[in-house]
Amino acid sequence: MVSEKVVIKNPSGLHLRPAGLLCKEAIKYKSSINFRFQNTTANAKSVLSVLGACIKCGNELEFICEGEDEKEALAAMIKLVNEGLGE
Repeated sequence: MVSEKVVIKNPSGLHLRPAGLLCKEAIKYKSSINFRFQNTTANAKSVLSVLGACIKCGNELEFICEGEDEKEALAAMIKLVNEGLGE
């Protein structure tokens, strides 16, 4: 298991388009990819879970990846968030 924290930089947070991009990237990996926000853990491969977390600009997430390609999955999630999730 690997994990890393990252801050959401998108001015509008994780609305439908960036949430979709996050899930689309997460689905590429065999590892389970979850994130922790406040007291909630959500599945990064589920758009509804990502949207349900109500993540705003400036919020800090901790991605938690576990499985055979966990390091690559974590690096991809962090890179995508740091690049602004397409915005």
